[in-house]
Amino acid sequence: KLEEFEQGCCPGCGSCAGMYTANSMNCLCEALGIALPGNGTIPAVHNGRIRLAKHAGMAIINLVEKDIKARDIINERSIKNALRCDMALGCSSNSVLHLLAIANEAGVPLDLNMFNVESEKTPNLCHLAPAGETHMQDLNIAGGIPAVQSELAKKDMLDLDVITATGMTLGENIKAATNKKPETIRPIDNPYSETGGIAILFGNIAREGCVVKRSAVAPEMLKHSGPARVFNSEEEAIEAIYKGKIVHGDVVVIRYEGPKGGPGMREMLNPTSALAGMKLDKTVALITDGRFSGASRGASIGHVCPEAANGGNIGLLEEGDIIEINIPEYSISAKVSDEEFNKRREHYKAPEPNIKTGWLGRYAKLVDSAAKGAIMKQDF
Repeated sequence: KLEEFEQGCCPGCGSCAGMYTANSMNCLCEALGIALPGNGTIPAVHNGRIRLAKHAGMAIINLVEKDIKARDIINERSIKNALRCDMALGCSSNSVLHLLAIANEAGVPLDLNMFNVESEKTPNLCHLAPAGETHMQDLNIAGGIPAVQSELAKKDMLDLDVITATGMTLGENIKAATNKKPETIRPIDNPYSETGGIAILFGNIAREGCVVKRSAVAPEMLKHSGPARVFNSEEEAIEAIYKGKIVHGDVVVIRYEGPKGGPGMREMLNPTSALAGMKLDKTVALITDGRFSGASRGASIGHVCPEAANGGNIGLLEEGDIIEINIPEYSISAKVSDEEFNKRREHYKAPEPNIKTGWLGRYAKLVDSAAKGAIMKQDF
């Protein structure tokens, strides 16, 4: 019976059906204008995907003839459009990393503060899995990303004059778009919340910021205070969770899993899944300088910067330190004074890097902060 259940879990080929990282970025490629309408939501087995492939080939020829290049499409205006769609959709927290990196490559200034600025302006219209009970096929039936954009456009939240991969403007692309399923895409006047799905928190353990998918956090965990349970790797944390050492109210801290410390910023899906399996996901917070799978839910706070391997205060936390989280106020801090942190730093000895040789060893030396998109350092 278990095997039969396992074999029936996946309905067909294609991506997982929630607003996880891959689907988030596929949708945001539409929002940026570098993908054709429908690209983010048409199911793999749908005949619309075959038509889209043909239209993509036609679009390439059109773009060459019109001399429209990626840098013509991706600019400050289209990135702001993408940020607002991100907030409306409630995309994966990893979208923050990717949008920062894309903006850097395009030469567009973008920092974590701008995510909060746009979040304050943009309502959350979708609660797709893992935040809710709807899935990507529901979003597609509702009208896809153009339908979300049409809702945002009702309150002038998008720049409709930007050029897109169709060779036309965003406004021309969504002129006929309608929201066919208000239960999947909330109308702009009836959002899930007046603020967006992503929040950036700042405080004495994340002076450069950290990221949480606010739309997937239970209301009772939007504010939380509890003792730190400190682990220097994902494996140590999972072992403690499964052995019942984590209790209601705790704040699990997993460090040395950031871009440099990992190296490579592994996703912490296993610890969040373990907490959910132990019925702790609505009472226990998890903080890490690593990142999360888009499937993570609950008070899962990642990308803590500076990371422990770069001397961040998350590396100085001790077992039992009280950590206070206030997502509506965009704050996260330990009840530890700067003087105490400085004392701890004098006696602190960081663990040896996980990998010192080969390409990952080089990567660890060259990678920049997650607050910049974990890009390669610009100055060597």
